[in-house]
Amino acid sequence: MKNLSDSRTPPVPDSIPSRTTSENRLMQADGWDLHVSGTYTGIDCTFRYGCVMLPAEDRAPDPSKPDAAQHSPEFALLRQLRDEVRKRHYSSRTEEAYSDWVHRYLRFHGFRDPREMGKEEVERFLSHLAVEKDVAASTQNQAFSALLFLYKDVLGIKLDWLDGIVRAKRPKILPVVLTRDEVTTVLKHLSGANLIAVMLMYGAGLRLLECLTLRVKDLDFGYRQITVREGKGNKDRITVLPASVEPRLKLHLEDVHIVFEKDLKEGGGCVRLPKALGRKYPNADRDWGWQWVFPAHRHFQGSESGFRCRHHLDESVLQRAVKGAAALADIKKHVTCHTFRHSFATHLLEDGYDIRTIQELLGHRDVSTTMIYTHVLNRGGRCVRSPMDILR
Repeated sequence: MKNLSDSRTPPVPDSIPSRTTSENRLMQADGWDLHVSGTYTGIDCTFRYGCVMLPAEDRAPDPSKPDAAQHSPEFALLRQLRDEVRKRHYSSRTEEAYSDWVHRYLRFHGFRDPREMGKEEVERFLSHLAVEKDVAASTQNQAFSALLFLYKDVLGIKLDWLDGIVRAKRPKILPVVLTRDEVTTVLKHLSGANLIAVMLMYGAGLRLLECLTLRVKDLDFGYRQITVREGKGNKDRITVLPASVEPRLKLHLEDVHIVFEKDLKEGGGCVRLPKALGRKYPNADRDWGWQWVFPAHRHFQGSESGFRCRHHLDESVLQRAVKGAAALADIKKHVTCHTFRHSFATHLLEDGYDIRTIQELLGHRDVSTTMIYTHVLNRGGRCVRSPMDILR
């Protein structure tokens, strides 16, 4: 029986130089987990003191990283999977998720060759996720999609039994929506870049990563609109730029521009460009229009350019800020960054905007996805007056 396992633990230095308090604050602001040595959730690069970022137990090893086991069969399989994902121009999140699920599938079966496994092994892994790990139906379906991609598109094995495996049925879950007063209260407990980002998520219906990956050129103050590039489903769309955010946003961009000019003088000022755009426009990575609206506080060394670069602000920074603001506002609902997008759509419906307009602003492919927000129009249990309210 063929086995794909191999040793791939990267070398870790005996000690890591101590950091000052100010360095710790900046690292926490950018998403570093200071309780785990050498880990960083924001930038996919090596630790600046030479400690290679250790993958979590369920994270697939990155074939692009130098490693003692880079020529192992598992690495070759993961590299092939990533190549197939990129050939189809899937998002980086899809690539990461598929790689992790295939890695977990192989690990669950002792790193056996997937060509030697079949329906029984796939069903056992999916059952393990549902029964022992107690994952949600959407998570189980994502794992199944990853295995489907592995067999059909990576290994080129057409197996009829894959189509016969029953997918988990996703429950119908209504979105959490804040009232306008609750949104106002949460905003009062935010400040700085976090406040502006949340105002954009609520005022423009942006997803978390769509907001944080905005570039300066995507903001059109003349037409008061925001261009969302490569949103979910790799689609561009236009949404509204709230007039109430404009003054704060312009002041914020002035501060960002000062930092950008300072970086240029120090030999930095670079950002990562989409795909191969850097080869077409060699100096675009140091152009003001391509800079992040919400840049991180720290630099990293660009692997291709060699210059000091900045990533955008890490998602965990804004997630922690929203969670803390909701707690300070004493809101008992489960408030996340995506809650503001739900509230944006719901409040537009309450104001009488048609469902098609909201669909375009949200970037939904099917109007049925947008229709879920019509639940708020059924106030009081479909406008029914409870008999309890009639009693005297």
